[in-house]
Amino acid sequence: MSDAVASNSDKQSAPPAHAGRSWLSRALDSDIFYSFRRSKLTMVAAAITVLLFLLAIFASALAVQNPFDPAQLQLMNSRISPLWTADGQSPFLLGTDEQGRDVFSAILYGMRISLAVGVAGVIFAGALGIALGLIAGYFGGAIDGVIMRIADVQLTFPAILIALLVNGIAKSILGNRLDATSMLVVLVISIGLSFWVGYARTVRGSVMVEKNKDYVAAAQLIGLPAPKIMLRHVLPNTMGPILVIATINLALAIITEATLSFLGVGLPDTMPSLGTLIRIGNNYLFAGEWWIVAFPGLALAGLILSINLLGDWLRDALNPKLR
Repeated sequence: MSDAVASNSDKQSAPPAHAGRSWLSRALDSDIFYSFRRSKLTMVAAAITVLLFLLAIFASALAVQNPFDPAQLQLMNSRISPLWTADGQSPFLLGTDEQGRDVFSAILYGMRISLAVGVAGVIFAGALGIALGLIAGYFGGAIDGVIMRIADVQLTFPAILIALLVNGIAKSILGNRLDATSMLVVLVISIGLSFWVGYARTVRGSVMVEKNKDYVAAAQLIGLPAPKIMLRHVLPNTMGPILVIATINLALAIITEATLSFLGVGLPDTMPSLGTLIRIGNNYLFAGEWWIVAFPGLALAGLILSINLLGDWLRDALNPKLR
């Protein structure tokens, strides 16, 4: 009898099997990583996405020249075809554009700008949408009605029109005071204001479910303030859908920035993003200099496709009905 009691006490005092395991080992044994390993397409998309991000981050070390520095550009090197063609010249692997910029270097620096605008725009949209969604879902009433009606009105307009409207208002107010850095900020704000609605509606729906659960009632009972309850207790339970929206919106934000730059309302030619490079190259497409537009276009398409594939996988992996 005493042996049985001792055995039971040892079992009760023994720590859980996963208590001493690191976060990395737990992540490798998770359902999400198992789903990731099963999908070869997702693994390829992740590898391409990481590669493109690394190329953009280390652009200054990998590029032949700094395409933003006029002192490094020579018009004598303009419109040189790619290296593997008969008229190609070293070190211009993908040729040059009309200003003598190395296309490969311009793509690396342009992709850095496109990713910076996209990531910053998603962060701004997420912060705004999550905050408004938490407020609308937790407090309800008139506050919820006002926020959701604004969201409904904005959903009637395409995101690109909202971005164009914000961009136009900023330019009309600031005028000639808009330099390249200010234009970058305007693009981030334009994109953020175009995509906050998805976060707000998703978070609001999750909060309306979570706020009726016992742990929220317990937090209210001990006197925790509403902001602390929303941020510490309610928000973590809504992160799954937010991650999916953020991944998909990153691709949409990059496309929006490229569209604005292609239309000529984005960054200037002296600080080109991928969209600006495509707009510049499009002027020479029928003149035979196809590489000026083809390679930036392929880089943009590859980046968008890989991010979208990751977003589709993440949406399925976080869906409990598909596990």
